[in-house]
Amino acid sequence: MFKPGLLLLAALAASSLAAPTQAPIVNVGNAQYEGVFDPNTDVTNFLGIRYAAAPTGQLRFRAPQPPPHINGLQVADKEPPECVQGLPTDSEDCLFLSVTVPGRSISPTPSLPTVVWIHGGGYFGGNGSSYFGSDLLQEAKNEVIAVVIQYRLGLFGFLAGKDVKENGDLNAGLLDQHLALQWVHKNIAKFGGDPQKVTIWGESAGAGSVLQHVIAQDGKTSPPLFRGAITSSTFLPSQYPFDDPIPEGLFSAVVSQSNCSSAIDQLACLRAADVAVLNEVNSNIQNTGFFGTVQFVPVIDGSFITQRATIALREGKFNGEALLAVTNTNEGVIFVNQTGVVMNTATYAGELFPKFSQAQKAEVAKQYANVGGSTLGAINNIMGDSILKCPSYYLLNAFHEHGFNVFKVSIPPALHGMDGYYYFPHTGPISVPNAPFQASFSQSFLSFVISLDPNKKVDPKDDITPPWKMFSNGSTEMVFNVTIVSNTTDIHSTMTDPGLLERCSFWESVSALTGQ
Repeated sequence: MFKPGLLLLAALAASSLAAPTQAPIVNVGNAQYEGVFDPNTDVTNFLGIRYAAAPTGQLRFRAPQPPPHINGLQVADKEPPECVQGLPTDSEDCLFLSVTVPGRSISPTPSLPTVVWIHGGGYFGGNGSSYFGSDLLQEAKNEVIAVVIQYRLGLFGFLAGKDVKENGDLNAGLLDQHLALQWVHKNIAKFGGDPQKVTIWGESAGAGSVLQHVIAQDGKTSPPLFRGAITSSTFLPSQYPFDDPIPEGLFSAVVSQSNCSSAIDQLACLRAADVAVLNEVNSNIQNTGFFGTVQFVPVIDGSFITQRATIALREGKFNGEALLAVTNTNEGVIFVNQTGVVMNTATYAGELFPKFSQAQKAEVAKQYANVGGSTLGAINNIMGDSILKCPSYYLLNAFHEHGFNVFKVSIPPALHGMDGYYYFPHTGPISVPNAPFQASFSQSFLSFVISLDPNKKVDPKDDITPPWKMFSNGSTEMVFNVTIVSNTTDIHSTMTDPGLLERCSFWESVSALTGQ
């Protein structure tokens, strides 16, 4: 017969064995961060790690600086504020990243591949807290580490002009991302990751940012900060030299609307301006642009970005070993006014690319005369092809035998950004729920992160994707679709649309005028 005292001791012993271990603590040099385990997803999150000093005061419009030393243990359990974008919760002090690792403890052997997510938002919006690293770890069966970063947006991150070149730093938002990647390279081993197995991945402007890092520093970034690159809808708006009349005009508009026109040192005046004033100016200038376009974007700065993307890629000046590129069928639709007065295609091309002559505008009209089924359909394709689809092909052609291409996501309505709901299901509703499709689609990305080859499947039981082939000169691509009526998965390989390739060749031929 058991004695009550022995039963109590046994219960206490069992309880102590079942108790959670201490949350992992990581020393990243300037601070110590304690992670928080999430039993619902079996991951540990380190939220809101500061990777740079606050870019305020005299650091506004300058390259990011190393973070200050922070005393005491920091419990990393809060999402950081988003960067300034006209929201009540945003902040100029926003240069943070979050790390998600599998399980409740960190492996003593740093071997896991790492994926770094760069959010989109047209370089004027977006944040890191909308994207859960746990989604990616779940799709990778906890075989990766996820890092989500934030960077300065709008005029705070991409104000350009000669004054900024002389008294500040151009492309501050890209330099933020670059510093975050350097932070990952330096610190990810402390979280169990292998710094030699990093893949950068972004959507829309995040994918455009990936492109920028691919061509950064003439493709000679040292040490290499990533081996793989994934672009979901590669966003490449006009990227002019920093002293071109267009970025100079934007600088003048910011100065004027901030009441700094009469200042002897106009950039110093902007640095002294209240953030609320600049926030309003940022929104005003963005809202006055041509429908569907953005105003403050990366420029050719002469040091980090030395030439147009098409030239750099054509000349083989790129970082990284392998590429996976993704597009949606109807990329351009959300960037075109679907209810307003429809202008003709030549006029639209001139509004989109103001450096076009009448001859170039006429050639655009000719190229799209039989595309889209209507004038509006043609315009949707002009926007989608020139700024979102063709840049993916520029990248793929550069990587030659090291590039896989998800040709298109065709699930209706197949709009820009809708693919993201499948690999980040927390971000929004999936248009056509289909478990086999979602597993196959999302795991393709994580297979690439793990091995640079989507054929080496995370889980062959879940992934029904047929064998992938390398993209080469318009060869086989993969189509992901689900039929709405029967909810049937349709994943198959196909050949690149020769008409699209022809149109992309046209856009590349006029890239000196489009700023690409």
